[in-house]
Amino acid sequence: MTLQLTVPNMSCSVCASTITKALQAVDANASVQADPTTKLVSVETQASETTIKEALAAAGYPVA
Repeated sequence: MTLQLTVPNMSCSVCASTITKALQAVDANASVQADPTTKLVSVETQASETTIKEALAAAGYPVA
């Protein structure tokens, strides 16, 4: 499943790295592309959308 999420607080490459690590902690095989410029996170994962959103919120990057 591919998710496209908007993360308003992502502002730099360190944020993108933190987001990637948080999502891969939930699904080690997840493919994550986080773009601080567009504030979009694209995730190819087997985890549910709810799980992904909860992981982002726990990392300090709630989805808009």
